[in-house]
Amino acid sequence: MEILWAFDNFTLVSLLDILLVAGLLFAASLLIRGTQAVALLRGTLLVLVLLGFFTSVLQLTGLRWLMGYALMGAVIAIPVIFQPELRRALTRLGETPFIGRSKRKTQEQEIIEHICVAAERLAERKHGALIVLERNTSLQDYINTGVLLNSAVTPQLLLTIFWPKTELHDGAAILTGGLIAAAACVLPLSSGHRLSDRKLGTRHRAALGISEVSDAICVVVSEETGQISVTNGGRMIRRLDSNRLRTVLIAFYGAEDRRPIASRWPRWLQTMRNRLNRILPS
Repeated sequence: MEILWAFDNFTLVSLLDILLVAGLLFAASLLIRGTQAVALLRGTLLVLVLLGFFTSVLQLTGLRWLMGYALMGAVIAIPVIFQPELRRALTRLGETPFIGRSKRKTQEQEIIEHICVAAERLAERKHGALIVLERNTSLQDYINTGVLLNSAVTPQLLLTIFWPKTELHDGAAILTGGLIAAAACVLPLSSGHRLSDRKLGTRHRAALGISEVSDAICVVVSEETGQISVTNGGRMIRRLDSNRLRTVLIAFYGAEDRRPIASRWPRWLQTMRNRLNRILPS
């Protein structure tokens, strides 16, 4: 009867109310995705579901009373627990698009400069390096194979990571969100059909491999020759100095995305759009 009553009283305002609540929940999920709050929230919901099930089925009065007080305390505890996520959300709301774009551009310029300085010193010392810059395609699967850092990008840290005596030098350092997300990451190797020089080692094949399966940009420093190379879109630009490296990175990484808006949609949304275009008459 309650379901029939709900359908009889369903209006456009009710639909708008449902869409707003769904939008807020979706925005909250995007906010905490990839953070430690996900595991905490998942565990909290599991405990609440189990407790609610037992109190409803077994009629446990004392446990129900305890849950009532626990929920009242959760209203105060939740803002404290999720303080970093709430602070980040309020910061994003306060930033205008122009300010955010300017900050992102400045951050990209700083990252490029730090990479160029580190690559030049690594090349002089002939210390092999593999630095991956994430763009639109997520590299989380490859980040999980390495040692998580989430540290600021500095030349000193990059030089330390790729120092031959450290445990992190054998692998790739992946940069995402303006941070060094992880080091000693394992990358897919290229099939080799695009390699003109068969003498190139595993480090260069890995750089080409990650550029073939994603839109990431990879900076490679050869351990044998000290030459600097960049891979992008399955292609390699070799024999770069710090100035040419800076120019290449500004062109590939520092430039704003000028692709059409439709081509920047998620893959599943592009697939749905293409199917609708085939079904619906133009």
